[in-house]
Amino acid sequence: MKILITGTAGFIGHGLVKALAREGADIVGIDNINDYYSQELKYARLADTGIAKEDADYGLLTQSRQLPNYRFGKIDLTDRERLDELFAKENFTHVCNLAGQAGVRYSIEAPYSYIQSNVVGFLNILEGCRNHHVSRLVYASSSSIYGMSPHVPFHEADATDQPVSLYAATKKSNELMAYAYSKLYRIPTVSLRFFTVYGPWGRPDMAPMKFMKAIDKGETIQIYNHGNMLRDFTYIDDIVEGVCRILNGHDDRDIPYSVYNIGNSDPVRLLDFIETMEKVMGKEARKEMLDMQPGDVTQTFADTTRLQNDFGYKPSTAIADGLRKLYDWFGEWSTSY
Repeated sequence: MKILITGTAGFIGHGLVKALAREGADIVGIDNINDYYSQELKYARLADTGIAKEDADYGLLTQSRQLPNYRFGKIDLTDRERLDELFAKENFTHVCNLAGQAGVRYSIEAPYSYIQSNVVGFLNILEGCRNHHVSRLVYASSSSIYGMSPHVPFHEADATDQPVSLYAATKKSNELMAYAYSKLYRIPTVSLRFFTVYGPWGRPDMAPMKFMKAIDKGETIQIYNHGNMLRDFTYIDDIVEGVCRILNGHDDRDIPYSVYNIGNSDPVRLLDFIETMEKVMGKEARKEMLDMQPGDVTQTFADTTRLQNDFGYKPSTAIADGLRKLYDWFGEWSTSY
């Protein structure tokens, strides 16, 4: 396998590089290292895969100092010319698109960045796959596309045409674009609807990291919808294992378009999640109860039957165990980001 992974300075991309490198895949990673959240955390993830900050020059591929089968380039998905040159030169067999502008609430503040990265950037990925005969495209969608659906657990066949944020709308557009390219050009595409990923190296804009940092400092945490939300928290190692199984899986040419939920399939009430975090940290949280935020959804709950049947995927990390591993990592890195 020769694979392009986009977003390798990101949370899931960082973990996927390490996992596939252990399997012997030939990996090229790209990321634009934007400032949506701490760039120092992104550079630290790169350093953990052997890419020094000073070597991350725009457009140039740098050989990892730790992983002989990994190279990295600072490239933006919207740079169509540079991306096409990369596809033409490297002859990838697989692409895993994890890059894009993340965050539900930020999409209300900065809508244009979502269209550029998540729509225009994704089109550039699709065109690269079409023009350079990629065997399989796996890409990040999101559980947010289910919106306020009252039907739980969420199944891949459920309606997803009522998003409550622009972020969710862009992820839905990715699935529609991939469907069209699969039908037109017989490109095998796999959509992964991720459900609330957490763990070491996690995003500081997401609740697990925000809560842990605030509790550690004795600061107040803001709890929306008065804590009456359910989230299908899924540990990073379980997510990475699922992505690896799909990338290494059967030939999809007879079913060129597919969608999978990838989550824990065991939603936890937000207040219970915080209580478990308090026990792990040995500290009590100072809580401020607030109403729902625009763009938020009240619950996420993945039906992962399809992924389990097709690839044997079954997450194994309990919330308490995952939070202990996160806290162990947090103790070492919390002062840096």
